[in-house]
Amino acid sequence: MRTAFIDQLIQEAEQQDDIFLIVGDLGFSVVEPFAERFPDRFLNVGIAEQNMIGVAAGLALEGYNVYVYSIGNFPTLRCMEQIRYDVAYHDLSVKVVAVGGGYAYGSLGASHHATEELGMLRTIPNMIVTAPGDPAEARALTTFSARVRKPMYIRLGKAGEPKVHVNSIRTISEGEILTIKESETAKVALMTTGAMLDYAVRFVENNDIDSSVYSCPFVKPIDTAMLLQIGKRYGKIMTLEEHQLSAGFGSVVVEQLNDLFAQGKLERYPYVVRRAIADRFLSTAGSQQYIRELAGLTLSVLDFQ
Repeated sequence: MRTAFIDQLIQEAEQQDDIFLIVGDLGFSVVEPFAERFPDRFLNVGIAEQNMIGVAAGLALEGYNVYVYSIGNFPTLRCMEQIRYDVAYHDLSVKVVAVGGGYAYGSLGASHHATEELGMLRTIPNMIVTAPGDPAEARALTTFSARVRKPMYIRLGKAGEPKVHVNSIRTISEGEILTIKESETAKVALMTTGAMLDYAVRFVENNDIDSSVYSCPFVKPIDTAMLLQIGKRYGKIMTLEEHQLSAGFGSVVVEQLNDLFAQGKLERYPYVVRRAIADRFLSTAGSQQYIRELAGLTLSVLDFQ
């Protein structure tokens, strides 16, 4: 995803001379093409992420569409106060980009596990919060981010994530829910966000499960009209995410369905099962897949009955 992001950002920067990229002394072998092509619109602020957000806010006030790029927790949890006050409060065009969401840097331990930031950031007013599921979604969200002048978060995988979408996504609308697999006879809908998408699709296909699969690259906002259709159509909805159970994507789905039900738009409340990380830290180091399994981020055929 990170390569798809930087490649697309270069394409956008060739068309928009207001795009500016800031990094926190990392991204080497990834960001160099941007730095070489646009040296006057690239800055390495060093290992000073909180200051990086402040610099980005200042550049945004001068008219730039600014991207800040760092690993997992560092541009998010470490900078929550700066994001809230410097960026979101002033509704500035700063895009916070975190590479290695979830357990992507699992071998480095809990300090590098980015598993709470979606919930924290989605509670901040003015923030658009996204987590692309594959390189095609990462490219589409990069293009979207270049067009919108709002605070935004983009959670990327680390590297090597397989492409799930057969074709490229030309445009993506704010809050859009993407249909990956739709079955007329399915009674269960599997909804996922971020890098769990490939696992979800392969599990359904490999086990010949009659289930529809939807990818939700937007955690905030989410298309409530589409969610209403899903809620009306399926008796059971499963959510899957590489994030804490509290305040994450599954919480978004439950909250929105609850509001639709309270508003009288949804006559029958569907059975919702959330699959996410329990309320605990994992101190074990290992591969992303290994730690996902330890965290219980797995599906079972019985889940779809």
